[in-house]
Amino acid sequence: MAVSLRLTNTLTRRTEPFTPLTPGKASIYCCGVTVYDLCHLGHARSYINWDVLRRFLIWRGLEVTFVQNFTDIDDKILKRAAEQNSSMTEVSERNIDAFHQDMDALGILRPDRMPRATQCLDGIRALIGELEAKGAAYSADGDVYFAVMKHAGYGKLSGRDLSEQQDNAAGRVADAEEARKQHPFDFALWKGAKPGEPSFPSPWGEGRPGWHIECSAMVRAELGDTIDIHLGGADLVFPHHENEIAQSEAATGQELARVWMHNGMVNVGGQKMSKSLGNFTTIRALLESGVSPMTLRLFVLQAHYRKPLDFTAEALEAAATGWKGLNAALSLGERHGDQLGWPSSSALPEGAIGPQTSPDDETLQALEQQFIASMEDDLNSSGALAVLFELAKPLRALANRLERGDDAELPETEIRSLAHRWTLLRALAVVLGLRGEAAAQSDLDDAAIDAAIAARQAAKAAKDYAEADRIRNELTTKGIELIDKPGGITEWIRS
Repeated sequence: MAVSLRLTNTLTRRTEPFTPLTPGKASIYCCGVTVYDLCHLGHARSYINWDVLRRFLIWRGLEVTFVQNFTDIDDKILKRAAEQNSSMTEVSERNIDAFHQDMDALGILRPDRMPRATQCLDGIRALIGELEAKGAAYSADGDVYFAVMKHAGYGKLSGRDLSEQQDNAAGRVADAEEARKQHPFDFALWKGAKPGEPSFPSPWGEGRPGWHIECSAMVRAELGDTIDIHLGGADLVFPHHENEIAQSEAATGQELARVWMHNGMVNVGGQKMSKSLGNFTTIRALLESGVSPMTLRLFVLQAHYRKPLDFTAEALEAAATGWKGLNAALSLGERHGDQLGWPSSSALPEGAIGPQTSPDDETLQALEQQFIASMEDDLNSSGALAVLFELAKPLRALANRLERGDDAELPETEIRSLAHRWTLLRALAVVLGLRGEAAAQSDLDDAAIDAAIAARQAAKAAKDYAEADRIRNELTTKGIELIDKPGGITEWIRS
């Protein structure tokens, strides 16, 4: 199946056709988390976006190898361990378990392999040794640094000019570490052991690896010298990914990645959401507050992956409303398939789906092609979602009628057409990682609901609109959706 995917490459600053190194295959490395705390919404955005990229490539027929690491050696982990009177290993293991729980809840496919820095020490030491032998690294008092001035391409990803940085750094106060460096922006490949910290043997003495060299070594060990796509958040462009490129390419003489992709940040009140700023919301807290996993996925996918995503209660509520309608359409076959006489449909696989047979119906074919065109246009997920909502419209209307207990009242040919529409909707939704969720069950009986509706109508008649809104909102929280119709009639469904 031909793939005409175009992706924005941070390295070239262009949106360009994606051509895999090996036809029909794609090798992808995604920078993972430093496991010192729970993941926040910024992490959710990144991993949902890259999950969709992976799913789409698989759906279009590519064999994808997806690798994502854990950084389990880091100053932040050591600090957290000290705060908790724990160990680096205990902190890491606890947060790795939490990471898996959160990602599983969001329907994010587990990577094919998830290496850890502590499991790649031999590869890290070997890579540092190669850099030192080539004159691209030097040792100083137990530390080993990468010599940025020895690498001609340094700054090509971020667009930074080293000579300007040198001038800007002139005259700054140097601490003991800075005094050992040949250039202010040289970075540590190996850090000499410090009292009370875990350390590992090396040719340069006891110590631990620097952050950047970990990813370079893991990419090389898992996928080779050159990969198709390297993923991460925009905050990793500099210094992490810039340094990763420099040390990998200095060692191998080969391009590290053909395409570099970076997702935009999540903003709260105009500021980037981050743990360092203290304005973050964890995935765990959002889900425990009642936000459904699919609502969160929909919220993320409504914005293009490269653009900032503004997190507000209003935006999240709008996503919840949108998901309620889409979920009703996605769940139609399972809830009412027998009543409609639809042929039994096997459950979709839990993971990604491969290439599917295109529908015969010309309208559905056009919608499928619109979905593909949106996704091939630099993963335009908002355009893809528009197709899902278009597919869902008549399905949602039918679901509403059936939930109220009405007959379908549709010709048999139309019922069959809607069955095909539902099948396509389900398949495209899975490409975006969206799956039907069980609706919240209300403990209200029909009489109680009718009484609440009557009270709301009385409040509206008395122009007490605040009370009318309160009643509607209370019913909504209990899984009851009101549908106001002309003539003052209000119908309801269990959503």
